[in-house]
Amino acid sequence: MRKMFVYSPQYDLDWSRHIFPTDKYRLVYERILKEGIADETEILEPQPATEDDLLLVHTRSYLERLRRLVGRPEVAIMEFEAPLTEKTLQALYLCTGGTVLAAKKALEQNRIWLNIGGGFHHAFREHGEGFCFINDVAVAARVLQRYTDAKRILIVDCDLHQGNGTAKIFEDDPSIFTFSIHQERLYPIKQRSSLDIGLDDFAGDEEYNRKLKDALEGIFKRHTFDFIFYLAGADPYEGDQLGSLKLTKEGLKERDEIVFGFAYRSRLPVAVVLAGGYAFRTEDVVEIHINTAHLVVEYNKKRN
Repeated sequence: MRKMFVYSPQYDLDWSRHIFPTDKYRLVYERILKEGIADETEILEPQPATEDDLLLVHTRSYLERLRRLVGRPEVAIMEFEAPLTEKTLQALYLCTGGTVLAAKKALEQNRIWLNIGGGFHHAFREHGEGFCFINDVAVAARVLQRYTDAKRILIVDCDLHQGNGTAKIFEDDPSIFTFSIHQERLYPIKQRSSLDIGLDDFAGDEEYNRKLKDALEGIFKRHTFDFIFYLAGADPYEGDQLGSLKLTKEGLKERDEIVFGFAYRSRLPVAVVLAGGYAFRTEDVVEIHINTAHLVVEYNKKRN
């Protein structure tokens, strides 16, 4: 069974000349097809997240405000650093639905599923920032807790930036363990995760992956989980425009293998989202994400 990916052509955002490579979702999808990782019939297309699902995390007043901001680009750019159009809003609902679908499928099959999108971890309950409007991982986590037997959840955030929105949403909830490893002296203003590892500028492969492995060993010694969400950001890469960590592509593959290895040994399902990535060359971002996709396939084969 090669069904382990979720994607919709409507994920593409209309953010022309924005630093966020809004075509990366389509490019990753096309590479998955080109390299024979999966074919079109094996990639599931999601439905938009429902209002009820979104309200498990976000307030009704915030969701209503997002709808009012459509067509007011100057306000949205000031607050979110990204434009908000009707197409963008629908893409975000759909991408959130994709993370929910990937999580449900992963749990149902006890495998790894990847949403070719998602990871909007700077969205808070009542506001958004840092290109993030809806916190798709938080919504999917709450959906699992509400409607399935997955009650104890681990969120592993390996984006360049701390997942401040996710940390704040779950700060008083012991059922969800938020772990973020990120560049310390960088956006955003930090919130308190269950565990934060802030790395100095210019940290490279060896330091990053040693600290990641040590942290996960400690987490799994002290806690048990039913499910893992993994934000496999491409922005710790040495060629990223927004950060100064120095991970190579091989180092990022090792990072993915560390996370997937812990999940495999613990027999836990995983939903993966792409999160950030702002390399000077978009093809570098795509390659990093494709390497993650290959490892999703590899580790699922081990589970068969």
